[in-house]
Amino acid sequence: MQPTTLLLRQVHPKWLKDGQVLSVAFRPFPKDDGLLSVYDGDLILPEASWNHFSVTLGHSSSGVWAVSVRETEACGLAARAEVEGHFSENAIIDFTTLNEKQQKAQSKILATKAEERGCRFKPVA
Repeated sequence: MQPTTLLLRQVHPKWLKDGQVLSVAFRPFPKDDGLLSVYDGDLILPEASWNHFSVTLGHSSSGVWAVSVRETEACGLAARAEVEGHFSENAIIDFTTLNEKQQKAQSKILATKAEERGCRFKPVA
């Protein structure tokens, strides 16, 4: 991945408020062991990632937002491919070096960056 690679994040409908992405969309849950799953935008387009997540995997997503590798690195977070046991376009943003308070702070920054970039794909209702 390059610094400009977009990391595509599926946003659950509960993670939007008044059409804006909440920071929880860019924060791993305890079950994630500090690893936030995203799609590698160099390997898959936003619409195709939404189709994979929603249709193939059967999960809910109101759309796709993105942050760049450079933006994650600016938050002290590493991004890397993570295909072990997953699909070839899977990547992760690694929050494991941060405590919970730091994770919340950095996820707010990432959500803001994603919101500034705008939704990369939104399905037709």
